[in-house]
Amino acid sequence: MNNDITSIDVGRAALRMAISDSRQDEQAIRQLLTKQNILTVAVDFGGEFIPSVKKIIERAAVAAQRQNLVPSNHIGEGAVAGAVHDALEQIATKAVGLNVGGKIGIARYGEHLCVAVYFGVGVLNLNEVAVGLSHRSLPLE
Repeated sequence: MNNDITSIDVGRAALRMAISDSRQDEQAIRQLLTKQNILTVAVDFGGEFIPSVKKIIERAAVAAQRQNLVPSNHIGEGAVAGAVHDALEQIATKAVGLNVGGKIGIARYGEHLCVAVYFGVGVLNLNEVAVGLSHRSLPLE
């Protein structure tokens, strides 16, 4: 394991996944990060913010478990759920009552787990851009 990789680097990796333009871009970034032993996954989402929060958290937790970023137990699921919720809280004041659409990027290296949310917030074509980023420590299995 490369001890030069810090939580800041893992946060940057999660953000890179979240801002990827397409599935092809996402896969290219993922391959590059895998060479550094940083595991990643991205999940698209959209809908009205408040009703979507639960769905966003669930989709992120399932994706992280399926891609083996976290174990399929309450510890792994709770770490992802907590980080996603924290990232969503950072943009909630902009998003309440509006539609959101974008992508969640999740990255894991060693004990570092980071989640980035990147999306447009708005009604019709009147969109704002919002970003949230959160970190959790998760013990190695």
